[in-house]
Amino acid sequence: MAVSVNGTTGVNIGTSGATLTFPDSSTQNTAATGFGFKNRIINGAMVIDQRNAGASVTLASGGTYTIDRWQGYEDTDGVMTAQQNSSAPTGFINSLKLTTTTADSSLASTQFALVQQKIEGLNIADLGWGTASAATVALSFWVRSSLTGTFGGSLRNSAQDRSYPFTFTISVADTWEQKTVTIAGDTSGTWLTTNGIGIHVAFGLGVGSTYSGTAGAWAAAQYFSATGATSVIGTLNATFYITGVQLEKGSTATSFDYRPYGAELALCQRYYQLITAHLAQTTSYPYSCGTIKRAAPAVTSSAGNLSLAGITPSVDTFWARDTVAAGVYSIYISAEL
Repeated sequence: MAVSVNGTTGVNIGTSGATLTFPDSSTQNTAATGFGFKNRIINGAMVIDQRNAGASVTLASGGTYTIDRWQGYEDTDGVMTAQQNSSAPTGFINSLKLTTTTADSSLASTQFALVQQKIEGLNIADLGWGTASAATVALSFWVRSSLTGTFGGSLRNSAQDRSYPFTFTISVADTWEQKTVTIAGDTSGTWLTTNGIGIHVAFGLGVGSTYSGTAGAWAAAQYFSATGATSVIGTLNATFYITGVQLEKGSTATSFDYRPYGAELALCQRYYQLITAHLAQTTSYPYSCGTIKRAAPAVTSSAGNLSLAGITPSVDTFWARDTVAAGVYSIYISAEL
């Protein structure tokens, strides 16, 4: 069954043109309406992992995609890995686990490690950020770490010249705890409401002074975390797990927005999709993505000899062949922010 995401107001299911319309992004989940999009985070329960299928990856300074929609950065003298994990609080089955495999206990001012999600501007347009009517949001999540203390993160705009550093406390080591941060919407700055980056939601794993700011206030700066936050990258073998991440409109965090697995997968596939296909050598054939992409995607294959045609964000079909040898290959389709 092909599934295509149609903005934030509906989902088209199947190829016959039938449309099943769900509530808009300001509507809460109810038994009568099925599911909405109150949670602006995609894959907040960490269940989709198209790229790595549960395998560990090493974070890099330029960004490494871990599980779907979650990107990790490590620009220190240490090393950190990320992996989908089965440890989770009640009501969840997966988390994202970050592990320090080489510690950097003395970060330079411009060094940092973090994990973040970039939320598309179309999915936060109703918040009205950058205007006098900017809406308050609640960020909630479950977290577990081998370390205790005050940890940090931030919300940032696409230009990275507006930031809101926040803190949360982990009281007991190796124990799941739920956290909530309430953030008054930013009435200043530019916040995209297009298919570009609307909001960065970041959790700091060790951030130098240049990218750390005072918690609890908007600043005209690029901050990844709060001043004085615990550094996970600073302790060898330290672990940090996170799941159940939700960003919603309003001043009160509500229950997690559980979406059907197929719907969550389709939301992820707007940005990245892995398909397996038999490619011919001499003749191009059509292949369906099944999901309309955020933008014209970059398409590669495991064979590396792909010939493509018809790639646009407005259609879900492209033509492809392998110029060297026919065979069954993985095709990687990326329209990430």
